[in-house]
Amino acid sequence: MSYQPQPIDVGDVAIEPSLNALVEALAENVHDTWARGRLDQGWTYGPARDDAAKKHPCLVPYADLPESERDYDRNTAKATIQFILSKGFEIKKR
Repeated sequence: MSYQPQPIDVGDVAIEPSLNALVEALAENVHDTWARGRLDQGWTYGPARDDAAKKHPCLVPYADLPESERDYDRNTAKATIQFILSKGFEIKKR
């Protein structure tokens, strides 16, 4: 089987600057969810990724990640928010 991902194109969906804090909070939660899953599978921190030993250098708090890793999580958060907006939903703070 050849899997061909086809995410919805949300490139034209703008995220209002008022949602920047939400993007960052969601990005941190994305990282924490990933990290919790890894820890639950027996992974621990290691300075280099080692799949056999279940070591990963990104098993640190979000604030301690390299900027490139935080950008990865931000991109996931942004795409999620853009998807929600593209489906006609509004995001507003109570």
